[in-house]
Amino acid sequence: MAEQPTTTVEILHRFRAPREAVWRAWTDPEIVGRWWGSDPDGVVTAATLDVRVGGRFAVSFQDTTGDSHTSEGVYLHVEPPTALGFTWSWVSEPGNTSRVSVVLTSDGSDTEMRFVHSELHGASEHDYAQGWRRTFAKLDRVLAAR
Repeated sequence: MAEQPTTTVEILHRFRAPREAVWRAWTDPEIVGRWWGSDPDGVVTAATLDVRVGGRFAVSFQDTTGDSHTSEGVYLHVEPPTALGFTWSWVSEPGNTSRVSVVLTSDGSDTEMRFVHSELHGASEHDYAQGWRRTFAKLDRVLAAR
């Protein structure tokens, strides 16, 4: 069986919030619990983040169909409040690990985010491009409510 090619999803997103607030949204488990997951009405059931190089994260959430999902990884790069890099995998897809890079740049009172999810293999059933865009729409709402 031929190995499937890897792909990359890159999203540029502007948040109407200062960079420090966006950074906290990525690194504070309480705030992550308000926006993680691509289902607009899904809920986070647990979030553990050890935000340091070599530290691990695990975020579990339930979507509106009742399905539960857990994403997990290891932090590879932590540079507050500008850059975060980590591995990404689903507990339900062992051995299918990819990488995520988040770079935050201040632009006045807004924040520009360059999000790259790379080393994606065809074996995943997730539509990462649409899923992350829906997830960032949830984060927009959380940041607007602060």
